[in-house]
Amino acid sequence: MNLQGDTEQKKGDYYRELYEKELKKNEELTLKLVDMEALNADLTYKLDKIRKSKLWKSIYPFRLAYSHLKNLVIRIKRYGNLKNLLKKIESKKIERAAYKSYGTLSMPDENEAKRQRETIFEKDIKFSILVPLYNTPRSFLTQMIESVKAQTYENWELCLADGSDDEHKEVGNIVFEYIKSDDRIKYKKLTDNLGISGNTNKCLEMAAGDYIALFDHDDLLHPCALYEYMKVICEKNADYIYCDETTFKDDNIDNMITLHFKPDYAIDNLRANNYICHFSAFSRELIDNTGLFRSEFDGSQDHDLILRLTHNAKNIVHVPKILYYWRSHAGSVASDINAKSYAIDAAKGAVAAHLKQCGFTDFKIESSRAFETIFRIRYKLLEKPLISILIPNKDHINDLRRCIDSVTGKSSYENYEIIVIENNSVEAETFEYYEILEKHPLIKVVKYEGEFNYSKINNFGEQYAKGKYLVLLNNDTEVVTRTWLEEMLMYAQRPDVGAVGCMLYYEDYSIQHAGIVLGLGAHRTAGHSHYRMSKDNLGYMGRLCYAQNVSAVTGACLMTSKDDYESVGGLNEELKVALNDVDFCMKLRRKGLLNVFTPFAELFHYESKSRGTDVTDEAERSNAERYNKECELFKSIWSKELKAGDPYFNPNFSLDYSNFVLKGDPKSMVS
Repeated sequence: MNLQGDTEQKKGDYYRELYEKELKKNEELTLKLVDMEALNADLTYKLDKIRKSKLWKSIYPFRLAYSHLKNLVIRIKRYGNLKNLLKKIESKKIERAAYKSYGTLSMPDENEAKRQRETIFEKDIKFSILVPLYNTPRSFLTQMIESVKAQTYENWELCLADGSDDEHKEVGNIVFEYIKSDDRIKYKKLTDNLGISGNTNKCLEMAAGDYIALFDHDDLLHPCALYEYMKVICEKNADYIYCDETTFKDDNIDNMITLHFKPDYAIDNLRANNYICHFSAFSRELIDNTGLFRSEFDGSQDHDLILRLTHNAKNIVHVPKILYYWRSHAGSVASDINAKSYAIDAAKGAVAAHLKQCGFTDFKIESSRAFETIFRIRYKLLEKPLISILIPNKDHINDLRRCIDSVTGKSSYENYEIIVIENNSVEAETFEYYEILEKHPLIKVVKYEGEFNYSKINNFGEQYAKGKYLVLLNNDTEVVTRTWLEEMLMYAQRPDVGAVGCMLYYEDYSIQHAGIVLGLGAHRTAGHSHYRMSKDNLGYMGRLCYAQNVSAVTGACLMTSKDDYESVGGLNEELKVALNDVDFCMKLRRKGLLNVFTPFAELFHYESKSRGTDVTDEAERSNAERYNKECELFKSIWSKELKAGDPYFNPNFSLDYSNFVLKGDPKSMVS
């Protein structure tokens, strides 16, 4: 027997286990530190906003009496200045005025309704609309049924499973009155209330349709809902369909609380937030292969089902029109998620089940600051590969020093290298600093000779990169979040992801970058969403609070794998300064990869300090001419995609604004 060998093996196993425990403990402490730093930064930011207020300083004796004035100053400061605030208020007035056009004014007139009813489609599709009933108030029930009967596409059946208690026999009596005049309505009284999932599954047992649609007993459908769904079934062979929706109150669909204009199918959005919600319809084949509701997820059964169905669907189509009216009333989730607090745990369970099905392990799901059921998901790093950080530079040593010091001093991720790509510096101080940098074991300086061309410079620097992943990083950035590299890598490591971008702030913590929208801005090329919004803004429908799919992210801080970078030819060298990052992301999209923006990796970006800006006045005529040429080139390359529109930016929004402002006459969106 080799006792010594066995003892050494046991010692090795013991120390290895001890090391792994310490490593895990260190990672947990790092996450706690990051959370505390984020909380501290947020509180400091808010406190500084108050302390720096001019009104705060000038009316010290009267602050308590005039606290409402202080709040006004804070609001003005948030929006930058009074002019911007007034512009914001005016846009909200326009948006509010537009709400009614998505309500009764959007309904088809007699001639249009007749035209839709008489339309002959190439497919003969019957919709089975499933509605579980439970103690449904008379007005809710009759309005719901009438909204189905008003559908301009008339090949449907309404399947009602009633779990109401003995004190609400009126529910069945009302339905029977409707059945007398319309045999498309099916009804079953359940002996036991099986909960929303069980009751809906009983609805499915009655269904004979080719497509199944899910409808709540207290909500309403737009008259054109099934007609619009038939169009995309016939034109696009859709097997899963959803639409935009609105929340209303006081029995008046024109009294809208919110309008939810959704992106096209986006898996990372859906994992973090059930943005699809209503009104889902899907093929019988799809539901037969997937199964309907699972009672263990009651309260968030829709999220669970949508994740499973979309995972298996072949052609998911979003109809960008408000076709569903979600009633807000006491006790409804539309009114207050806390009315059904169990829905929060159910939603986390639904997302966890989906992630496990997709092969993810050791993830963490946490409620975000936006809403209890909008999640931050922390994915496990499968490995800790070398990351090569490419930083182009010409002089501006103070910017470069701040950038590098923040990377080396604040990054919790240790396996990285920094490649500074020198381009035409002339100041002696610059080269003195390079000599210092080259003594650092993680940093090297390479020299690119030639005129400034951001694409060529990065392509040149990439040749020296040894890392499995690349980070394109501007020299005028500064790390805020200690785990910035981990937060980006957890997405970049996925085989379905091409590029990952982060949250970038200006020095005053207003947002510089939170994902890029294709076609946004005066040149109709691309622009930043939520631009110049405050750090504490939740974003449109909470979109500043969770990781999501976007068309593109900025090259000021972009992570991608070296393999993907090379497979699409790196950055387009014809786009010397502008839009090369968007073009790169679009090439990744064309390859079938997703691009992800995460708000949980944060940096400052002192934008364009190292090269000037794309100002289009007379003093910068050459810059303007160059920028215009690059815009035209970009538009010629991506004309098809620009015409189709950004799939992650709803076409109801104006491309003139970055903050999700409605465009034009909304009536045209539902005709």
